[in-house]
Amino acid sequence: MVGEDRDRPVYMISVAAELTGMHPQTLRAYETRGLVIPQRTNGNTRKYSQADIEKLELINELTDEGINLAGVIRIMDLQGRLEERDKEVDDLHNRVRRLADRVHELETRESVKSLVEDETTLAIRRHGGVLGEILDL
Repeated sequence: MVGEDRDRPVYMISVAAELTGMHPQTLRAYETRGLVIPQRTNGNTRKYSQADIEKLELINELTDEGINLAGVIRIMDLQGRLEERDKEVDDLHNRVRRLADRVHELETRESVKSLVEDETTLAIRRHGGVLGEILDL
């Protein structure tokens, strides 16, 4: 739900520009280059989300450090790929945990089954005469 709120388009270009300290024309240029893609209303008005604002702030930081837009594009691409890999690793960790739990459950069942069989065999040996007589009937 929190992620959905971050992606909800709420800011018009003038507000996004003010929040990021950028000129609206700069935001349009970044859109043209694919650095940020604001959603559009039915009237074709740009609407920026909080995630877009955060992305623009990162672009600001990187360009302030002297990184050109080609470098910014590359960094953002690598960052996105890294986030995807992190999600995949988390998913795999969760899957391994579920499988380990299942293996433990199956091993526990097998141990219980083995104990019950051992106790049953022992009981039959102890009372073999009585059971043998019952079974012969």
